[in-house]
Amino acid sequence: MSETKKEEKPQEEKKDPKKKTLKEREEELSEEDKKKKEEFDLLAERVQDKDEGVQKFALTQLTTEIKTSTSSMTSVPKPLKFMRPHFQKLKDYYTSTPDSNSNKRLLADVLSVLAMTMGNKESLKFKMQGTIKDIGSWGHEYVRHLAGEIGEEYDNRMESKASIDDLLQLVDEIIPFDMAHNAEHEACDLLMEIERISRIIEHINENNYSKVALYLSNCARYIPEKEDVEVLKVVLEIFKKMKQWGDALRISFRINSFDINACKELFESADETSAKKQIAFTLGRQHMYFDAGEEFNDQIYNSRLSDHFLALAQDLDITEAKTPEDVYKSNLSDARGFGASVDSARQNLASTFVNAFVNAGFGHDKLMTEEGNKWLYKNKDHGMMTAAASLGMILLWDVEGGLSQIDKFLYANEDYIKAGTLLAVGIVNSGVFNESNPALAILGEHVVDGPSNNVRIGSILGLGLSYVGTALEDIKDLLLPVIEDGSAGIEVVSIAALALGMTFVGTGNAEITESICGILMERDEASLNVTYSRYLALGLGLLYLGKQQMADVALETLKTLTHPIGKYASLTVETCAYVGTGNVLKIQQLLNVCGEHNEGDKNGHQAVATLGIAMIAMGEDIGVEMAIRSFDHLLQYCEPSVRRAVPIALGLLSVSNPRINVMDTLSKLSHDSDEEVALGAIFGLGLIGAGTNNSRVAGLLRSLSAYWYKEPSYLFLVRVAQGMVYMGKGTISLAPYHSDRSILSRVAMAGLLTVAHSCLDFKNVILTKSHYMLFSLVTAMYPRMLMTFDENMKPLPVSVRVGQAVDTIGQAGKPKTITGFQTHTTPVLLGYNDRAELATDDYISCSSILEGFVILKPNPNAPPKEEKK
Repeated sequence: MSETKKEEKPQEEKKDPKKKTLKEREEELSEEDKKKKEEFDLLAERVQDKDEGVQKFALTQLTTEIKTSTSSMTSVPKPLKFMRPHFQKLKDYYTSTPDSNSNKRLLADVLSVLAMTMGNKESLKFKMQGTIKDIGSWGHEYVRHLAGEIGEEYDNRMESKASIDDLLQLVDEIIPFDMAHNAEHEACDLLMEIERISRIIEHINENNYSKVALYLSNCARYIPEKEDVEVLKVVLEIFKKMKQWGDALRISFRINSFDINACKELFESADETSAKKQIAFTLGRQHMYFDAGEEFNDQIYNSRLSDHFLALAQDLDITEAKTPEDVYKSNLSDARGFGASVDSARQNLASTFVNAFVNAGFGHDKLMTEEGNKWLYKNKDHGMMTAAASLGMILLWDVEGGLSQIDKFLYANEDYIKAGTLLAVGIVNSGVFNESNPALAILGEHVVDGPSNNVRIGSILGLGLSYVGTALEDIKDLLLPVIEDGSAGIEVVSIAALALGMTFVGTGNAEITESICGILMERDEASLNVTYSRYLALGLGLLYLGKQQMADVALETLKTLTHPIGKYASLTVETCAYVGTGNVLKIQQLLNVCGEHNEGDKNGHQAVATLGIAMIAMGEDIGVEMAIRSFDHLLQYCEPSVRRAVPIALGLLSVSNPRINVMDTLSKLSHDSDEEVALGAIFGLGLIGAGTNNSRVAGLLRSLSAYWYKEPSYLFLVRVAQGMVYMGKGTISLAPYHSDRSILSRVAMAGLLTVAHSCLDFKNVILTKSHYMLFSLVTAMYPRMLMTFDENMKPLPVSVRVGQAVDTIGQAGKPKTITGFQTHTTPVLLGYNDRAELATDDYISCSSILEGFVILKPNPNAPPKEEKK
């Protein structure tokens, strides 16, 4: 026992230096601090003096000491430190002081500040009894502390239905202080807590509007449904107040993805021609077509897109046509003699796709434009249709020049070539609007009177791709009778529903909804069992893309369906309605659906739920990371139908953005024992690498071509994926987000979803006769470039810095928005995570985001250039 006591003794002597007694701490104080402490002890005594004059003098001195020490607070200031022991005494004295005492309010102010250091929530209580004016003079930390208490007090009063007028009076003092001291985000938080966010508008000025708008528009992603739209409307008003019409238009897209009237109003509001042209470019990017007058129609209708793209190609020196072999690089992979001698139809079909994707938009290639007839007949049946359609991809966006080259194939004897040519007409017109509607004139006559189903399908899908997002009534009048025709095959009807869904994407059109729901209810079970019936569900889903709660009526109707397609359609509509919203509750519901263990193969709806997780999460980075982790769990624990959809979902989550972790997962899955999983992973690699020229993805696909060289189905998809990686020779992206990844393009999403749903049944769609569905990607294809023009729309090469985008939300001052940049001269290519900014002050941009086509004005305040000696 004595030994243990001896051992314990030194431990007793070792005391934690932080746990010193008050007396010890007092002894450690410097002479100066001791003097200060005595002063404050005396002031605390004098505050409680009977003489009101003495009280006032003491309180005034205390107030001055506290205010001068709390203006910047890194540690607890000395006045507060020395006054803490007196808090309870002063509080008791305050309670006993009659209201008639003129110093009572001053004492309440001091107690309010002291309460902040005591850890109890009484600051607000005392402040309400003190003076409300000049709150900022007590320091930032105090204002922040008060704001926190106001939020809690507001909730309590709302529950008890008490008055909040005094709180609002205090808020009106805090907000101007925050706005003037680089704490805009705190002002926004406080106003959101008390549900008065619109009050921020009156405090907006030239210096703070961009920070407030950036913060609020990003907050909206994490705010519950309906409330998020209110926040976005405040941001819209901020931009209108500051006459930032281009930014206002982007927010308008987020509030309602298809509101032509709001777009027209913002367009008309812009007072400068250059600003109107810039808005017109943004409208064209979002496929919001309307007649804005001759001066602006070129920009809104994307009429010059082909010319600008070819100018970019010229500048990058990539105009020379590439052959499929240039992409395969067989000499680099251990392909064991594959390729040179074999001339199979399947291999030629793969080459057709590769050639179409690689030379997309360049107007010439070495297979179709040079020797089209020869190449067409190296394919058979539906391969001919795809080969003819690929011509549209090569001539993409060049409506006038392209149609004349495509026209000659319209008179072919084979129905397959005719069908493919009609599809090519649709592809060429995709993304470009022409008032004379050439696609409608050419394709319209074949919709009803086509000599075969293939010709009808070619013309109907062509119309869908050509008029995607336009909501053109003529298309509805033409295609609705096809859907309602009881004698038409389910394949034709389904493609017609899809084409209508594409044309009216995001409009929630009631008439089309009624028609498609009617077909799903009336058709017999055998028809609905056909794999093409999935396009009926997708057509319905596209109508409600991004519509959120507006889809509820359609969902209620679908609940009456007993066939498994009912569940498939319900989930398709629901996932489309919440695409890009990041809605966590919906993702949880979908994870529950994926976790069900159903017997039999009637669980195709689980695959849709898997895609839905990617669709909803793709809007913001945190959601994407969480979804990628969830997919790992789904791969391990879920039914085969879910596992098969995961690779496609991963591809959709990261389109044209080759994330390393996604790439590794897909690479692993591409050797999976389940054929559909492996095929999905190969195609997923093509999606994440689309248009990036990413060497790592290209290397993985080359090694896969050697690994699967004996399996024609696998090899076909590996080739297609290789073509996608080099899409437009690395200049065309499929990413559905634009404007600094803030706006979802309905049109791009429509094409990506069409292909994703087609890939849920590779064997019966892509790998049999409907491989031409892959051309639906055309709606998402857009050059990933930055091109600058002067006010007369002449190309204007300027220096720009291009680097990785940096998140600057809620940061004080003017933080750098990009990192690791390089300086280039426009036109320049931009990656998924890249951001550009002007390198000099010679010009002012008409757009706050340098992306796509940007108009520059000379800067009147630019420093004069030094004269050359």
